[in-house]
Amino acid sequence: MINIDYLTLSKFFDENIDFFIGSRLQKIQQPTRRDFVLTLRNNGESRKLYINISPQTYHICFMTKEGEERRNIKIPQHPPMFCMLLRKYLEGAKVSDALTVENERIFELHFETYDELSQMRSLCLCVELMGKHSNVILYDRVTSIILGCAHNIGAEKSRYRELQGGLKYIYPPGVNNTGKIASSLFELLEKEYPKLSLNDALDNYYSKIQEGVNVKSEKSKLLNIAESKLKKVKNSVSKIETLLKKRDNTEKYKHLGDLLTANLYLKADFKTVVEVLDYTTGENIEIELDSTKTMNENAQRYYKLYNKSKTTKEKSSQLLESLNIEREYLENIIYSINRAESIKDLEEIKLELGICEPKKHEKKQPLVVTKLEIEGFEVYIGKNNKQNDYIVSKLAKDNDYWFHTRLCAGSHVLLKVKDKEPDEKVLFECCKLAREYSSATQPSKVGVIYTRAKYLRKPPAAPLGYVTYKNEKEVLV
Repeated sequence: MINIDYLTLSKFFDENIDFFIGSRLQKIQQPTRRDFVLTLRNNGESRKLYINISPQTYHICFMTKEGEERRNIKIPQHPPMFCMLLRKYLEGAKVSDALTVENERIFELHFETYDELSQMRSLCLCVELMGKHSNVILYDRVTSIILGCAHNIGAEKSRYRELQGGLKYIYPPGVNNTGKIASSLFELLEKEYPKLSLNDALDNYYSKIQEGVNVKSEKSKLLNIAESKLKKVKNSVSKIETLLKKRDNTEKYKHLGDLLTANLYLKADFKTVVEVLDYTTGENIEIELDSTKTMNENAQRYYKLYNKSKTTKEKSSQLLESLNIEREYLENIIYSINRAESIKDLEEIKLELGICEPKKHEKKQPLVVTKLEIEGFEVYIGKNNKQNDYIVSKLAKDNDYWFHTRLCAGSHVLLKVKDKEPDEKVLFECCKLAREYSSATQPSKVGVIYTRAKYLRKPPAAPLGYVTYKNEKEVLV
């Protein structure tokens, strides 16, 4: 990434100076501590001026709709104090001038407004784009007294100057020093976006970088949540499996009860042990008895232990099955997170995990599934469990083919069959797609199963994207 410089900043202002001067500031928003959205209106047109003062991606531009979506701008219900201060002094004010400080990454918007006594007041919104020292400062142009800053800087943070309300605003040390001005960013934007204006190029360049940073951050948060849940499920599965192995005496209890019933004639009532012939092995064995019970009562005791063990085993097996379904579901969630390419993809996963609620009064967007074409056949690929479920529940018809990797998380791949049957080549290409869109590591071979959609079944109360199948075939890819 190349940071913004004075030449790029000054050219941006030259390009938009006619819109800045005379515009009115209609709305002020502060999504986070480090970015601001100022809605300016001039000549019947409204634009959103985006100011970013983060140490890594500091810049300024007018946001397009696509840029706003990529940045994932979310306005908080309770605005920060500095945002409220800006609204108090600048909302509705008119921009009288806009300028950049020579050779510096500093720009200013001058406003003419009225105070509580209806007296004209000249204010300046100064934005310093200087890496970790980036800041937004509001001060009085006549007295130079600071009214507020995005980040207050005291004497303990800087020995050169302090920035906080009540102090005089002074430029950073070294301002107006002349020197060689070079702009690798401006050259890069001209090369990468030759058909776009400088503003749109800036918006494209930085919004894509911000999207990458946001996606990486969101992925990390979601992976921590999903992996934590998966770890708990795996621990539960391991404990139940170990318990079943240790306590699997179900058939043994029944066999001991049968032996005691067959040997009631020995009359070993109220004894601690009895020796009987085990008809399955042909050897004599000793059976422990409860000395307070008769031999028949001891037989019934073993039958009760058998029934109790059998019930426990059945319930444990059912629980184990549901836990394995949940494990497979969470593994698919983790796969989907790793494959996600945009904030929108991650938002779908967050809804699925129940981390966030659907936005109220927001129009429901149609589900978009990746669509390809192979030899004239339509092929659909799901990116997450919601899309996988949509493919199986809505798109699949009885004669269509469904593909999935065996024993590892991956996307559901659907091959639509209409007028003709696909040949082996088409089926193998779909198997390769299922292999590609899975969590299987390269270059190992993986089994890919496929079957007709009519052989798929979604169990009741099963999680999104989970299906059972039969009559499948397997191909190593």
